[in-house]
Amino acid sequence: MKQNIAEDVGYYLAIISLSISLLVLGIVLFLICRKKPVESEETLAVKMCARAYPLMDIDAATDGFNHGRIMAKDWLGTLYAGVLEKGQLVAVKRIHPLLVLSNAGLAGFSSLLKCLSLAQHPNIVPIIGFSEAPGERIIVMEFVGMVSLDLYLHQNPNGNSLLGWNQRFRIAAGAGRGLEYLHEVVSPNIVHGCVKSSNILIDVSFCARICDYGLTFLAPQEKKGLKGYVDDEYWNNNGITRGGGACKESDVYGLGVVLLELLSGRRSDGGLLVKWALPLIKEMRYSEVLDPRLVIPSEMKPLVRLAKVASACVGNSRKCRPSISQVATILSHLEREVCL
Repeated sequence: MKQNIAEDVGYYLAIISLSISLLVLGIVLFLICRKKPVESEETLAVKMCARAYPLMDIDAATDGFNHGRIMAKDWLGTLYAGVLEKGQLVAVKRIHPLLVLSNAGLAGFSSLLKCLSLAQHPNIVPIIGFSEAPGERIIVMEFVGMVSLDLYLHQNPNGNSLLGWNQRFRIAAGAGRGLEYLHEVVSPNIVHGCVKSSNILIDVSFCARICDYGLTFLAPQEKKGLKGYVDDEYWNNNGITRGGGACKESDVYGLGVVLLELLSGRRSDGGLLVKWALPLIKEMRYSEVLDPRLVIPSEMKPLVRLAKVASACVGNSRKCRPSISQVATILSHLEREVCL
């Protein structure tokens, strides 16, 4: 009898112990498997997109748009070095007032800037904010402490010593990757609109970062800043002939012009560089294309391939032009071959 009672007690104790173990296990599994609430794409976009700054904050950051803070000027506006209230260094681009006043399309400025600011890549300059007021449109970008490729190649007397062939291959590959990201990876895709040497910034490690992407909407009729860096088809946008204007193919053309600048050390000169270089490349007179300030390397194959890529970008119609993915792949391969 006592033995039966003991057996029953042991049985119930085992059942209770097993039940408690299963309950604890269930709680642990619940805590492990429980998922955090999924954020919608809209919520994520809001967290990542550019911030709207009051004009007075931008005015304070640039000391009233002080001339001493000017870093560069171009067809779109003036670039200032700024310091925000919390000490963050920024680059502030103030769009030309005449462009603001003459362009009714700027009504969607904030929406477009928020969209552009979603782009994040090591080879582009991020947009972090904007400001708009009557007669004012301002873009706030990350301060990267760089100078442009145009300055290195064309405005520096020591450009030959600062940019050797290895550095030029590295810059070409970085620019290709940055443009590929804008065209094929970020959503929605971004057409730069004016790929040129002054829109490619170089850091101390000769890493290229593309800036001013997607901003041609600010000056849709502007020719001065585009001539020489867009194809002839760009201008065929008169309502009768279709296919003109900025597109991925015109960006690839601009990158091709930049590659010719890297090869030759010459300026675009409104399209004269392409007209001069293409016949030489087609006739395989490659050494005549190369920057005379640099020593021609004993191994010419990488430079020949780079010249051929540049020729394919600028020497074909839009339909026959290589995609940016094809170009970026070749440039990255050349970089590894030459620089590693």
